Amino acid sequence: MDVFFKRGGAHSFTATQHTSGAWNPKEQHISPALGLITHIIESDAQARGQEHLQISRISFDIYGVVPIAAFDYSVEVLRPGRTIELVEVLLTYDGRVIVRARAWLTLEAETAPLAASPFPELTPLADMECFSGSSVWPGDYIATLRAYRHQFEPGRAHFWLASTADLADEPTSQFAKSAALFDTANGMSVREDPRKVAYPNVELTVTYIRKPHAPVPGITPQPVPQDPVGLPWQAGDVSVSFGPSGIGLTHTVWHDAYGPFAVVTQSLTVRPIS
Repeated sequence: MDVFFKRGGAHSFTATQHTSGAWNPKEQHISPALGLITHIIESDAQARGQEHLQISRISFDIYGVVPIAAFDYSVEVLRPGRTIELVEVLLTYDGRVIVRARAWLTLEAETAPLAASPFPELTPLADMECFSGSSVWPGDYIATLRAYRHQFEPGRAHFWLASTADLADEPTSQFAKSAALFDTANGMSVREDPRKVAYPNVELTVTYIRKPHAPVPGITPQPVPQDPVGLPWQAGDVSVSFGPSGIGLTHTVWHDAYGPFAVVTQSLTVRPIS
């Protein structure tokens, strides 16, 4: 199976061509890299014996262009603790920071009797249509995607999404693989033609409700697409908003077969292309 990243050293990976696109096919699409950072955070916590902590939130600040090349990473625990930690990961290329991520890890606790969410249900999969992201966006990352979508209007849609490529050439969790799809939501229901208006995100923040792709007691799983994939099928309820002064917001409630598991926001810089 194709992969997005190959291990290069103890603290380095090399991006493959499958990461290319979508605003510029000569650069990485940032979505797979965010999954890789999540993998790095998980691996570091396990190496330090902190498996009792779970990732509750990650904020990714995207500093600029991410080349399709080898890059390094570093991990620092900014706020150590037995029940709460704050961890920072830096991705660097040629000594320059390209992504800075900060993750809150919190203690796992038994709250199943309290678990509930008021987010609305998704459109049934049977009522969605196949959607090709490559009809809108260039790049090899987009070409790996498989999707079904029900669009209500430009900038508003429900969808199921997966990728035929895997995250890396080493074992990675379903949690990390899931995160590798988050940034894709910004292109799943375009508000304006991206050839006429650019609206890349400068950051992405994910806040988790629960771990994705794990059974939830008392919940009957919904039908999920059966196409074979590397990154797991998950669904989104996405809304894209543009303001009047060059900023915008993509807001997505992410679901798996058991319902909503996270909310992702992306802060956009909106720029008409002359």
